Amino acid sequence: MVVELIERIILKTVRIVKGNEILYNEIMKNERFSGILLHPTSLPGPYGIGDFGYEAYKFADFISSCSAKLWQILPLGPTGYGNSPYSARSTFAGNILLVSLDLLADKGLLSEKQLQGKPGFRDEAVDFALVESWKKNLLTDAAEKFLGSAAGEDAAEYKSFCTNNKNWLDDYALFTVATEKYNDSRWFLTWDHGLGYRNPDVLDRWRKDYSGKIEIQKILQYFFYEQWSALKQYVNRKGIRFIGDVPIFVAADSADTWVNIDLFKIDERGKFSAQSGVPPDFFSDTGQLWGTPVYDWDRKEEDILQWWLLRIRKALEQTDIVRIDHFRGLEAYWEVGVGEKTAVNGRWVKAPGKKLFDQIQRELGNIPIIAEDLGVMTPEVVELRDGFNLPGMKIFQFAFDRIGSGRLNAANDFLPHNYPENCVAYTGTHDNNTTLGWYQSLNEEDKDLVRRYLARSGDDISWSMMRQVMVSRAQYAIFPMQDLLSLGETCRMNTPSTVSSRNWSWRMLQGAADELTASRFREMVQLYGRD
Repeated sequence: MVVELIERIILKTVRIVKGNEILYNEIMKNERFSGILLHPTSLPGPYGIGDFGYEAYKFADFISSCSAKLWQILPLGPTGYGNSPYSARSTFAGNILLVSLDLLADKGLLSEKQLQGKPGFRDEAVDFALVESWKKNLLTDAAEKFLGSAAGEDAAEYKSFCTNNKNWLDDYALFTVATEKYNDSRWFLTWDHGLGYRNPDVLDRWRKDYSGKIEIQKILQYFFYEQWSALKQYVNRKGIRFIGDVPIFVAADSADTWVNIDLFKIDERGKFSAQSGVPPDFFSDTGQLWGTPVYDWDRKEEDILQWWLLRIRKALEQTDIVRIDHFRGLEAYWEVGVGEKTAVNGRWVKAPGKKLFDQIQRELGNIPIIAEDLGVMTPEVVELRDGFNLPGMKIFQFAFDRIGSGRLNAANDFLPHNYPENCVAYTGTHDNNTTLGWYQSLNEEDKDLVRRYLARSGDDISWSMMRQVMVSRAQYAIFPMQDLLSLGETCRMNTPSTVSSRNWSWRMLQGAADELTASRFREMVQLYGRD
């Protein structure tokens, strides 16, 4: 079944893959790039969450005025409990909360009166529950109006979208309707067994009984992809490329596992028998227990490889460069038993990463992929990364360990003077504190070490560290928007291994991305040959 789905969408992705091969060839010329990391939810705007509307286009203009060429985002999938884009309810569907209400109003699908009745949203953070409770009703209204009025070109484009995405869209729409019906996405726990474990007769009955609601969900996905496609075209016309993100695992309560349960490790009762995580690392002394199911490579290797190709193809539709999160898990991943409360007790399990990348090259050609290679690295992981010439990641905040009392370990791989050309260098990522927050958390001795390395006073620490990354040999230099704005710890995007309302909720204030900030960034880009 999975192989048939691959064959049905190959023609659709040929043009996209060719475009990414052209980009790959440009990268191979060893040009130097700079970019900004900002997830669309963090954009400003009046409706409680960033979206694909006017502020997204303004931010693209800002990136262009910075002379930057890259806009890095997080996964765009629909989030569930905890609001993490890395635990989306689908690896193929889009988060409809990113759909712009203003753009729907421009098409006559919503009225000004409907938009004026919004709650008192906070400007500096997303209240996901409040946004969802208000915005989903409006999105449904717009979808119902579209369903009753779409004709001509609009109707044809919608029909084409449904046909081109049939391999995931029908199942996801039914999954979402069932999630709302049961008020729970845990299909393996609370749904009727016949629906949860996909009895064909039960599925057919649901498709018939809930056909109207299913159609609404398909229209909402059409809104998402229509708006995202328009934004991406605008961004690309400005010479800017999107860096997307593919999580290595998928959520247990996702449409992905519901449709493809046989690809994951399950026990004799049909329940997941192992979970993912990472051992103790930079972020946590007890590791990170992600809790997502792990692939059953031994039993279903070929099907999993084909499914991964579907995921990469979808990522190439959405973005221009693909970052694979937790890349090392494609060589070996950390498997933890069900019931464990931390990730301390686990084991490394081999994965066929070389076969996967051989197949990607064979079927998709040379496409630009970034390997998120943080954490426990082994010679085998390095061989997999370097064997396919994939740039890894360097995080400046990880650089300041010591040899003896007060002496910097000058051989640390995360110090900019040690960066190779083929890497993506950051001050920090979405999982790090902001650079200012990180610096302020250090003791005085460590602060002094940072200042001595930078030969700066520390008064403008975010920009001092950005400058050092910019001047390095790294081909890519990318910075969280919070660092351009010199924001502190309260503005960090995520704290790993925690579930907090603060995670994933930070938003940039209106007008923060101004010309002064752009001119400072632009000067560094030009001085260090990244334009």
